[in-house]
Amino acid sequence: MTTAPRPRTTTRDPEDLGRRLTAWLGTRLPGARAAHVRVPAANGLSSETLLFDIEHPEPPLRACALRLAADPAAYTVFPEYDMARQFRTMRLVADRTDVPVPRVLWLEEDPEPLGAPFFVMERVEGRVPPDVMPYTYEGNWLHAASDAQRAHLEAASVGVLARLHDQVPLDELEFLALPGEGDALRRHVESQRAYYAWVVDGVARSPLIEDAFARLEHLWPAESGRTVLSWGDARIGNIVYDGFDPVAVLDWEMAAPAPREVDLGWTIYLHRFFQDLTAAFGQAGLPELLRRDRVEERYARLTGHRPRDMEFHTLYAALRHAIVMLRIAYRQVHFGEIAVPADPDTLILHHGTLRAMVQGSYWS
Repeated sequence: MTTAPRPRTTTRDPEDLGRRLTAWLGTRLPGARAAHVRVPAANGLSSETLLFDIEHPEPPLRACALRLAADPAAYTVFPEYDMARQFRTMRLVADRTDVPVPRVLWLEEDPEPLGAPFFVMERVEGRVPPDVMPYTYEGNWLHAASDAQRAHLEAASVGVLARLHDQVPLDELEFLALPGEGDALRRHVESQRAYYAWVVDGVARSPLIEDAFARLEHLWPAESGRTVLSWGDARIGNIVYDGFDPVAVLDWEMAAPAPREVDLGWTIYLHRFFQDLTAAFGQAGLPELLRRDRVEERYARLTGHRPRDMEFHTLYAALRHAIVMLRIAYRQVHFGEIAVPADPDTLILHHGTLRAMVQGSYWS
């Protein structure tokens, strides 16, 4: 089985980054050296990650990971990368909850040392459900697990969301507030409209995405519900597991105040995205994992809040993902990896799913 080649994510030279990292590290920890600097095989499509070890007599060898703002020359996924915002969010979660996040060590806002702002955190060892090839495909550790093990992973992962949403004080989220008018949900959606406008500036627009925005207005909740800290990229592919227990929650660049259901919709839909992709290639996948009804029921038991308006929120998740996928596709066009098709909607990998959601037929 084959899939399309992984899109280019950087134009940077890893060896050069390693040399510059060692020079910078000496300014924070005199006598330290960055050893075994490498780019992980599953480096993200947005911010970049470097893995390295600190060699220093005090403290002993320490495993670290570095998150670097995206290379502007690589046709970035997002218009801006606020590394201080991510750093502060992770520190807030660590201080106010028992959600496992890597300990953040240093923030560097000066772009001079590595060419862009970055932060360093401790590296947590474990296993991550892969995106390529997706964890729903045969041959990876999660697919090979037993039903009971996957059920344990699912329960523990929904528990991460429940604790995050219940434990972070609302009055400490002001630094994450999105611009605009209205409540947190309206601001969140309007920020996605602005993002879409940026993505299609100078290129073909997507009628399907615009239809999805119109459908959202038709489904708009009568009440948005309580605002919480929304992780933003809430999916099991952003969690490190020790066995089947979460030990590190990663990738906080999309964190923002929002209703609980924004994260729940993303968690449910992103699994369906991989499941639908797997089924399209003729495999059974993992249809029982992260099933919508079961996730909603478990979250209700853990928090006392029964998720509502989930047709809206799963559509919103698919819409948000479509905008990201469209940007990534146009980046492939930029680098000459693909050509622009006659129908720009087909650049969105899950355009069939999104269309079914717009039509109200996907969950039936």
